Amino acid sequence: MKGSELRIEVVVVLLLGVLATVSYCATVTYDHRALVIDGKRRVLVSGSIHYPRSTPEMWPDLIQKSKDGGLDVIETYVFWNFHEPVRGQYDFSGRKDLVKFVKIVAQAGLYVHLRIGPYVCAEWNYGGFPLWLHFIPGIQLRTDNEPFKAEMQRFTAKIVDMMKKEKLYASQGGPIILSQIENEYGNIDKAYGPAAQTYINWAASMAVALDTGVPWVMCQQDDAPASVISTCNGFYCDQWTPKLPDKRPKMWTENWSGWFLSFGGAVPQRPVEDLAFAVARFFQRGGTFQNYYMYHGGTNFGRSTGGPFIATSYDYDAPIDEYGLLRQPKWGHLKDVHKAIKLCEEAIVATDPKNVSVGGPNLEATVYKTGSVCAAFLANYDTKSDATVTFNGNSYHLPAWSVSILPDCKNVVLNTAKINSAAMIPSFMHHSLIDDVDSSEALGSGWSWINEPVGISKDDAFTRVGLLEQINTTADKSDYLWYSLSIDVTNSETFLQDGSQTVLHVESLGHALHAFINGKLAGSGIGNGNNAKVSVEIPVTFASGKNTIDLLSLTVGLQNYGAFFDKTGAGITGPIQLKGLKNGTTIDLSSQQWTYQIGLKGEDSLPSGSSSQWVSQPTLPKKQPLTWYKAKFNAPDGSNPVAIDFTGLGKGEAWVNGQSIGRYWPTNISPTSGCPDSCNYRGPYNSDKCRKNCGKPSQELYHVPRSWLKPNDNTLVLFEEIGGDPTQISFATRQIDSLCSHVSESHPSPVDMWSSDSKAGRKSGPVLSLECPFPNQVISSIKFASYGKPHGTCGSFSHGQCKSTRALSVVQKACVGSRTCSVEVSVNTFGDPCKGVAKSLAVEASCR
Repeated sequence: MKGSELRIEVVVVLLLGVLATVSYCATVTYDHRALVIDGKRRVLVSGSIHYPRSTPEMWPDLIQKSKDGGLDVIETYVFWNFHEPVRGQYDFSGRKDLVKFVKIVAQAGLYVHLRIGPYVCAEWNYGGFPLWLHFIPGIQLRTDNEPFKAEMQRFTAKIVDMMKKEKLYASQGGPIILSQIENEYGNIDKAYGPAAQTYINWAASMAVALDTGVPWVMCQQDDAPASVISTCNGFYCDQWTPKLPDKRPKMWTENWSGWFLSFGGAVPQRPVEDLAFAVARFFQRGGTFQNYYMYHGGTNFGRSTGGPFIATSYDYDAPIDEYGLLRQPKWGHLKDVHKAIKLCEEAIVATDPKNVSVGGPNLEATVYKTGSVCAAFLANYDTKSDATVTFNGNSYHLPAWSVSILPDCKNVVLNTAKINSAAMIPSFMHHSLIDDVDSSEALGSGWSWINEPVGISKDDAFTRVGLLEQINTTADKSDYLWYSLSIDVTNSETFLQDGSQTVLHVESLGHALHAFINGKLAGSGIGNGNNAKVSVEIPVTFASGKNTIDLLSLTVGLQNYGAFFDKTGAGITGPIQLKGLKNGTTIDLSSQQWTYQIGLKGEDSLPSGSSSQWVSQPTLPKKQPLTWYKAKFNAPDGSNPVAIDFTGLGKGEAWVNGQSIGRYWPTNISPTSGCPDSCNYRGPYNSDKCRKNCGKPSQELYHVPRSWLKPNDNTLVLFEEIGGDPTQISFATRQIDSLCSHVSESHPSPVDMWSSDSKAGRKSGPVLSLECPFPNQVISSIKFASYGKPHGTCGSFSHGQCKSTRALSVVQKACVGSRTCSVEVSVNTFGDPCKGVAKSLAVEASCR
């Protein structure tokens, strides 16, 4: 490939609900400024939605909401271990139906960026690699290694051929305009030495040779070969410049909209003012393609989480939440940002950005101007102080850590720190579980159970001398591996007298373990996301004669990131010692002959709930480890998203009608410190900056997709690992309690009014708008309305000393009974309760 522009033949497709036939030929290219589609440079806004983290029934709504939010492109990884769990045996059904997902995106009229990888990271188990790769003789992952390259090429070609067969590449009239090979390798490539560059060159050549007819990208790979586009990932990418800037556009493949949740961690959140600032700064400084990671995060169903210790929720504080509902005001404010940037598109793609001095520190003005077309961005990246700047003879107020966008180099259409979109206050309404089946039944009488045997209970158990590493032993077929040993203390002079205590010392690579002595739980230990290793000292009492030590080792998602992450082990590798014996001696049990069992006896048959082994008499066991529970239930009424609140249980996995909703762990509590009372969006964001829910369970609520539920006679199966009370769990349906908005007189008018105002030669004032989240709702009441100097935040507004007596009646008249309403924020609407003072309007409303 030569020259500053990669030329690719493509076909444009007419989308009328389904993929239609080719209409005419066009070209897709890229140059130093942008991707070029149908002969035109394009400013493109993208968002990540991972198809396995939602359901096919959710996909159309998620994608339509993405389009409504101003996205042009949907980005997804392809998850190798999801599709090829056994070498040569592929599965593309249900949530794995990649072709269906891509076609639904096409039906919405959006493009696709297909990130094949096939290493994906993504907080996904083993980084997306199938574990069978680990057992191929001579293999080394992600380096210049022939066995690995052969497998990587085979799977990449498999996906490319699938897409070609369905005519899904843009070169065939489909929606796929970009593909990605490898993923963030530049972050760790130095660890692989000179072989890293050889591998990257090979990966790029291999991908390009597959002849997709669309460009390939490599993210976080500044030394990527010229045949592919290097791109940026991070919370901010405005300061990043691609290598070969005269040939490659400035592209941002991962703008982290929040952060992932770990078991044992507090909940991350990223303020939308900061996220909007990052987006505007990127386009201000020459960017033309930006992707949110994530736009909808979704749920880590089954055992798909990586980490280790990644939580089941992958909400990511994304604009569309885990349940598929809009997160407001994040979604709405970003929608306005996208509209504002698109108003500047003609100017942005026509020329390179030019900085103009506006004086003062931490201020930057950037102009895109060619002929009569002009757009400007005014930035104040000071973390504390607002500023007033003069630009083109006009004065502009810039809040700290904000960008104002001027599509005509004169009038501000949006400032990133000033939100016009209404916020929503979500909540969960709890419903009893068993009572929904028959209200005459006593709570808990609908449960049945099976005890999981402690220690060895399966025919395929085996013995080995010494301790085995867990992942090599289980091949990740289960979270669980039993290590079992019998010892005889009858005639040993080393042990203290019968009934005395000693200490069992166990060291493990992680991620957790439970120690049983003679069938009874003696103690446990868990690692965490920062250090998965476990070291425990458990006081134990042996009986005279034979005693059994049963150690249950477990994983909580396999490592997914880092150099040589695939070599990170797990399980009990020792030493295992008995301490505190006679004369202070220690016995090392590590080299004894241990018996091993992969997985639990119940894993093969119980998750479906159909086994005949379930019992319901005499008394439901509670707070008992290693217990399977089953209950029948009816789905909550309505169509609101559903979750299960696992309060009362300890740790385990849950299945609804045979489908795993993931691991639950409500007893894993986040730190008591590290969560600020309020989050200041000003200043650089990091994943620890704005955490919430300190001192509480990392995750209490677990998503159950509506499509997995029947109206009646649903089956819930739980495996409770450490002990709990299943009668305490409940269903919860997600709903929106209130809408809130707070708009000042200094806010720009809504972005939607820009075009009509420009044509009419007028400038409208700020407007407060409300819209109920569901089509069948209307605004039923106004909980609060104040014009003047109201205080507080959404859900806790209060009046200031300056307030209009007309505010409540004006807002009630404009809004009650309507699904949407708009109120002009001005003295013309409310009168002037305090002359010469800057005023604002704060409103909280309910929808029914």
